[in-house]
Amino acid sequence: MSQNEKTIPVVIVGGGQAGLSLSWYLCREGVAHVVLEAETACHSWDDERWDNFCLVTPNWQCRLPGHAYAGDDPHGFMVKNEIIDYVRSFRDSFAPPLREHTRVTSVTRHEDGGYRVVANDEVWHARHVVIASGAYHDAVIPGYAGAIDPAIVQIHSQDYRNAAQLPEGAVLVVGSGQSGAQIAEDLHLEGRKVHLCVGTAPRVSRFYRGRDVVDWLADMHFYDLTVDRHPLRDGARDKTNHYVTGRNGGHDLDLRQFAKEGVGLHGTLETIRDEVALFLPDLKENLDDADRTNEDIKASIDAHIARAGIAAPVEAPYVPVWEPDGANAPLDLKAAGITSILWCIGFRPDYRWIDVPVFNGATKPVWDRGVTGAPGFYFLGLPWLHTWGSGRFSGVSRDAAWIAGQITGKEIPVA
Repeated sequence: MSQNEKTIPVVIVGGGQAGLSLSWYLCREGVAHVVLEAETACHSWDDERWDNFCLVTPNWQCRLPGHAYAGDDPHGFMVKNEIIDYVRSFRDSFAPPLREHTRVTSVTRHEDGGYRVVANDEVWHARHVVIASGAYHDAVIPGYAGAIDPAIVQIHSQDYRNAAQLPEGAVLVVGSGQSGAQIAEDLHLEGRKVHLCVGTAPRVSRFYRGRDVVDWLADMHFYDLTVDRHPLRDGARDKTNHYVTGRNGGHDLDLRQFAKEGVGLHGTLETIRDEVALFLPDLKENLDDADRTNEDIKASIDAHIARAGIAAPVEAPYVPVWEPDGANAPLDLKAAGITSILWCIGFRPDYRWIDVPVFNGATKPVWDRGVTGAPGFYFLGLPWLHTWGSGRFSGVSRDAAWIAGQITGKEIPVA
C-alpha cells in the first residue's frame, strides 16, 4: 500500500441524488464512507437544463430517503429552481461526507483486496466502491456535424438554456425524445420557426379519464415492475422515454398539433450534406407508432378501471389532428432560414476510467440490481437498474437501501 493512500470502507463516486441517497443510508448505519463528486451535488440540474425545464413526473413521486416532497402541490411539477432547492435541501438534511470538485480519474483493483480510487491528488483504498455517476457523460453529436457551415450555430441539448441564446432565425431540433420534444415546444412558444426531426420515441398522455396517467400507473403497480419481469428484460434500459411535459401544470406533447401550428416535422435525420438535411422516410410511421403506444397505455388503464369497478369519466379515442403528406423532401438549411441546430440525441456513458472486470463486450456494465460480479463493486442511479424509477427521484431510495444492505450485510428498510 502506498504511504499516501487513505483507507476507508466505502467510496461513492458521484454526488447527485443517487450517491447522496446511499450516503444517507450509510450515515444512518454508521458506515464510514466518502462521496466524491466531480462538480457539485446539483450541477446536472443547475448546469445542464434549460431555463423552463420542469419535472415530467408529479411531485408526489419525489421520495429521496427521509425527504419526501412536502410542498402544497403534490400533483404539480417542480420547475428547475424548485428541483435544485429540493436536492440541496436533501443534501443539507444530513451531513454527507461529500467532497465536491473532486473528479475520480481511475478505479482499479487493489493488490490488498478491494479497490484503489484516484481522485485529484488523493488515493483511496476501499473495500466497497459504488459508481453513482449516472449514464449521461458524453453528449452525442454525429461526426458529419463538423462539416456543417460554421455560420450555423450547433449546440447539444445539455447546453441549451433559452431561445434568446440562439441567433435570430429558424431552428432545426434533431431528436424527439423528452428533451427534443420539450425544447421544440419551448422554442415554438417563443415564436421561433422550428423544424423537428421525429425519431422513434413513444408518447404518453398527461391526463386520462380524470387523472394524471402517472397516478393510474402507480395504482396498477407499474412502478414496482422489476426489469427481470419487464417484457423486454434488459432491453428496457435501451428504450427512449415517452415524451410528455409538466409545463404549466402538465399537458400532452402532440407533435401533430405542433405541425398544425407551423412546426415543420421531418423523419429521422439521416445526414446533413452541403447544408442540406436528408431524412429517412419514416415520419408517418414514427408518429403512428408513438400514438399507438399512447393508446395501448390508455387501454391498460381502461382494463384496470373495469377490473376494479372504478367510476371514471370516459374519453373518446384519440383522432390524429394532422397527417404528413407523404413527402420526404430534403431540407435546404439556408433556404429555410435555419441559423442553429440543436442536437437532442442523447448521451453515451464513459466508463473508460474504470479498470474492473464488470463490463460486457459492448463495454456496458453488467449487474443484478446494481450488484456486479466483482466483490464489493456496485452501480446505482442508472435507468432500470431495478425498476423504472431507479434513475429518478421516485425509485432511487429503494435501490440505495438495497446497496446499503449489500455493504452492511443486513436488510436495510426503505426510508
